[in-house]
Amino acid sequence: GGCWHRCCPGRNNACWVPGSRRARCYCDSYCERTGDCCQDYHAACRRAAVGCAVGPWGPWSGCSSPCGVGSKARSRQVTVPPRHGGEPCPDLKQRRGCLGEHPTCGTAK
Repeated sequence: GGCWHRCCPGRNNACWVPGSRRARCYCDSYCERTGDCCQDYHAACRRAAVGCAVGPWGPWSGCSSPCGVGSKARSRQVTVPPRHGGEPCPDLKQRRGCLGEHPTCGTAK
């Protein structure tokens, strides 16, 4: 079987072609871990692999709770999506705890 124009990133059970002896061979990047890549996988897919690239983190949001325990979040954007089995994207969102300290918190009942 041949992977030409059939390369998929990550684990994709639909990304296969008929191989030798009627067995399936795979053209997804996970096939390197499972050892069931098609013979031309490296030539057809890895040479053209493009890893994910992301931009800088944005600013943290305000605390979700004006008084007491809450959370903040920030995100970043994909600038170059992965192609042909390239490295997948890292996390695009982060969350962390915070303590809301609005001036009215101490006077609230």
